[in-house]
Amino acid sequence: MHKLRSQGVLLVKVRDGMSHLVLTIGPAHTLRQAARMMSARRIGAAVVIDPEHAGVGILTERDILDSVAAGEDPDAEIAAQHRTEDLTYASPEWTLDQAAETMIRGGFRHLVVVEGHDVAGLLSMRDIVRCWTSAESVKPTHPQAVVTSA
Repeated sequence: MHKLRSQGVLLVKVRDGMSHLVLTIGPAHTLRQAARMMSARRIGAAVVIDPEHAGVGILTERDILDSVAAGEDPDAEIAAQHRTEDLTYASPEWTLDQAAETMIRGGFRHLVVVEGHDVAGLLSMRDIVRCWTSAESVKPTHPQAVVTSA
């Protein structure tokens, strides 16, 4: 793991927290197909790649939930109709702090990580929490002050 220390704080890079294996689907996959694949992998998002469309999109569990809640048929609705295309991309070299701040500012829970022109991974809020939790567990502990009553 690429861990840096800055002013006593452990900095972990996006590269170390992201999922390197990314579920990619086509724009014609139905929401039910996408949901099944995401559920089988226990993930909350899929990258939508459309060879006829520049860039990539993302389909999240929230997109599927919103569609079902609106009464739409998950066997008829397709990823192309529900994906988000106007994405904010992360660099593998960002710190998890930078990624978390970007997610909070943008109001989303997943970041597509791009290196050059290629999708390098996907980072979720859950990935960040997992990294921060494991980073916290390796920090040196400070002795507690002992208080005695007089």
